[in-house]
Amino acid sequence: EICGCVHVAMASLTTRMKQIVVHRPSLPILTRASQTSTEDESNPPQRFPVNRIYCVGRNYREHAVEMGGDPDREPPFFFTKPSNAIVDVTDKNSGETSYTVPYPPMTSSLHHEGELVVAIGTGGLRIPSHKANDCIFGYAIGCDLTRRDLQADAKKKGRPWDTAKGFDFSAPCGPIVPKEEIQDSLFPPSSSSETTSAYISLEVNGEKRQGSTLDNMIWNVPDTISYLSKYFKLQPGDLIMTGTPGGVSDIVVGDFVSVKCGTLPSCDFTIGAPE
Repeated sequence: EICGCVHVAMASLTTRMKQIVVHRPSLPILTRASQTSTEDESNPPQRFPVNRIYCVGRNYREHAVEMGGDPDREPPFFFTKPSNAIVDVTDKNSGETSYTVPYPPMTSSLHHEGELVVAIGTGGLRIPSHKANDCIFGYAIGCDLTRRDLQADAKKKGRPWDTAKGFDFSAPCGPIVPKEEIQDSLFPPSSSSETTSAYISLEVNGEKRQGSTLDNMIWNVPDTISYLSKYFKLQPGDLIMTGTPGGVSDIVVGDFVSVKCGTLPSCDFTIGAPE
């Protein structure tokens, strides 16, 4: 009789577990080959599985100033978003011109922050700056959506930023382009005729709100990776949002947001009605 009860309990547990389906977030990988090939069921696009999302705070002088911070180069600080905050902006419904991100609850001040996103291919702990580029799989463009009123309240009370930064749909992101296909156009080598790095910009309804060259980062990408790896063992699948230029401001329902940087695929989305 006891065995029968155990069998029933295990069967019930198995049934309940089948109802729990957890989808691992991922982003499409866009290569030159994938842009020229025909996608079908036998040739699905490759995807980059998202492990963790790290974000760098105040990594552009103008943004540090507008947020009341010290613009001088001081050790970077980090916060995180859950991996399921990622939004694949290419995954729009048929007939839609852009992905729709619902306006989040519990805020009346949703801000945009356009950022270069670094995708980690090989991780490690205490990675030297001169070896950091070896860890990079590729780059993308993203937007760190922020409930600014909740962030301001958290700062005032000395509380964490989770509710301000880590909510659902808070990390829209474009496709990831492999490093070897984009690195030199983002950060031209010294031998190149180009003298400046790529320009990152964010527009709302066609009006430019943010803009800067990537070399205006206070902490460049290799230094950021190196410093972050002192605190966390970086893993394949990690994303690093590298900070935003000055010009952050409110967006509302109906706004169309477009983040661009060099030849990377843009990150385009529309702010939709609250869920």
